[in-house]
Amino acid sequence: MNTLENNQQEVVLQRSQDINQNGLLIPLYTWHLLPQSSLSMSLPPTDGSATCSSCFSCQNGCFHGHDDGSCADPRCIQCMRSDPPSCSSAPLLGFDSIPLKDSEKLSRVIIASAKGFSIGAGLKGGLSLFSILARLRRTRLCSSSRKVEVFSNSEAIALALKETLRYGLFLGTFAGTFASVDEIIASLGGHRRTAKWRALLAGLIAGPSMLLTGPNTQHTSLALYTLMRAAVLASRCGVKSKRFGTYCKPLTWKHGDIFLMCLSSSQILSAYILKEDSLPPSYKSFLKKHGGKDTVILQGVKEIASGLPFTDLDSIEKYYNSTGVSIKLDPEMKIPCSIIHGNQSCGGHIISFFIQAYKRALPVYLPVYLIPALIVHREGLWKSPCSILAKGLVGIARSSLFLSTYCSSAWMWTCVLFRIFRRCNIPMVAMGTFPTGLALAIEKKSRRIEISLYCLARAIDSFFTCTKDVGYLPQSKNLKRADVVMFSISTAIIMHCYSQEREMFRSKYLIVLDWVFGVPPLPDETPRRKESRKANPWAP
Repeated sequence: MNTLENNQQEVVLQRSQDINQNGLLIPLYTWHLLPQSSLSMSLPPTDGSATCSSCFSCQNGCFHGHDDGSCADPRCIQCMRSDPPSCSSAPLLGFDSIPLKDSEKLSRVIIASAKGFSIGAGLKGGLSLFSILARLRRTRLCSSSRKVEVFSNSEAIALALKETLRYGLFLGTFAGTFASVDEIIASLGGHRRTAKWRALLAGLIAGPSMLLTGPNTQHTSLALYTLMRAAVLASRCGVKSKRFGTYCKPLTWKHGDIFLMCLSSSQILSAYILKEDSLPPSYKSFLKKHGGKDTVILQGVKEIASGLPFTDLDSIEKYYNSTGVSIKLDPEMKIPCSIIHGNQSCGGHIISFFIQAYKRALPVYLPVYLIPALIVHREGLWKSPCSILAKGLVGIARSSLFLSTYCSSAWMWTCVLFRIFRRCNIPMVAMGTFPTGLALAIEKKSRRIEISLYCLARAIDSFFTCTKDVGYLPQSKNLKRADVVMFSISTAIIMHCYSQEREMFRSKYLIVLDWVFGVPPLPDETPRRKESRKANPWAP
C-alpha cells in the first residue's frame, strides 16, 4: 500500500508541476488520485460539520461530488452549501464532455488529404525526377545514335507529371476518405463503442481510391504487395494471441525472409529469361537494365533452355562485334555460356559484371534513401544533418552492394549449374536462380522482409500470369478489377492493426501514419478527451 500511495502522489506532483510551469493553478481534481488516508491529511480543518469523503475545500476553490455529477451524501454540509451548477462540474472529466467541433473534424480530413497527397506526389515525383534525369543523360551520351526513342523528352516529362498528380490524388483521397469515414462512424456510433471495428470499415471504404491512378491501369503487383503486408501484420497478431499462437509459430522463423527471397528470385529471374511478358512493364524495364544483357542474348538463352532451334545467332555475334569482341557461336552448343559472356571465362565475367552492376545500382538507391529521409527524419535533418546523411550514404552503399551481388550471382549460379550438369533446360534455370536470393543477407535486417515481400508480390503476379497463359488458370470475366478488391481488403486489415495493434508496426511506419492520420486514442480515452486537454488543463 505504501508503494501504491507513493506512486499516486508522484503522479499528482508531476501533473501539478506541469500545470504550474504554465502559470496555472494546481487543479484540485488531482486530489482524487490520492488514497483516502492522504486526503484526510490534506483537507483543511472544518467546523465539525459532516462532510462526504468526496468533497474538498481550499483557498483556491472547491470541488465536490462524484464523477457522475451526483452528490455523495445528501447530509454533506459542503454539498448543501454549494450551488446546483457547481455540483455538476464533474462531467468536465467525462470522455466525451467536450465534443469535437465540426470545423475540427473538417480540418482533420483536409489535413490528412493534403499530407496524403504530398506523400504520394513526393514519392512518385521523386522517382520520376531521377528517371527523367537518367533519360536526359542517356540521350546526351547517345546523341549520335540513330535509335528512335518511343517517347520524346517533352512527352516523358508530361507523362511523369501526370503520374505524379495521379498518385498524389490516390493517396490524398485515401487519407481523406479514411479520416471522413472514421469521423462519421464515431459521431454516429460513439468512439468507444465503434473503436474495435471503425478503422477496419474505414480502410475498406477508402481502398477503391486506387482507381484514381487510372481506371484502366491494373496494379496487381501493388495490391499483392499490400496484401503481403497485411498478411504479415495478421500473422504477428496471430503469434501474439493465445488461440492462434501455436499455429503461427512457424512464421517466426529467423531466416524466413531470405527463404521467401529465394523462392521469389526463382520465379522472377526465370520469367526474365523465359517469359518476360509475365512481368509488369516497369519491372521488366528494371530487370533489363540491371540484368545487363541485351534482348538478343536473352532470346538465345531462352531458345537453348526451351529446346528450340536457334533463330538468330547472327544477331548475337553482331552484338558482340559492336562491343569489340569477335566471336563465332556454335549452333550445336549444349550450354549457353558463350552466349551469356562471349569469350570471357565464367569467373572473369562475374567480376566485370559485378563492377558494372554496382555502378548501375547506386543511382537506384539515391531516391530510395533520400526521399524517405526528408519525410520521416525531417526534424532530425535540422538537428543533426551530418549523422542522418552519413547513415543514408552507408545505406545507399550497402543496398547497392546487395543489388549488384544479386544480379551477379544470378549469372554465376546458372553458369555453375550449366557447367556441372553439362546441360541447360527450364528446371536448371529455375534451380540456378533460386540461390540468388541469398544475396539478401547483405541487406539490413529490418529491410529484408520489405524487399522479400515486394519481390514475392511480383513473383506471385508473374506465376499466375504464366499459368493463365498456359491454360491452367481460367480467366475470370466477372471480376475485372481484382487488384482493387485485394487492395481494399489489405488496407482494411492494415488500418485496423494501426488502430488496435500499434506495437506490430515498425517505428518508421508509425511516424508516417501518425503524421498523416493522427495518433489513435488510447483504449481509455477518446479524441474528444484528448483535444479537450489542450484547451482545458483541468481535464484528466
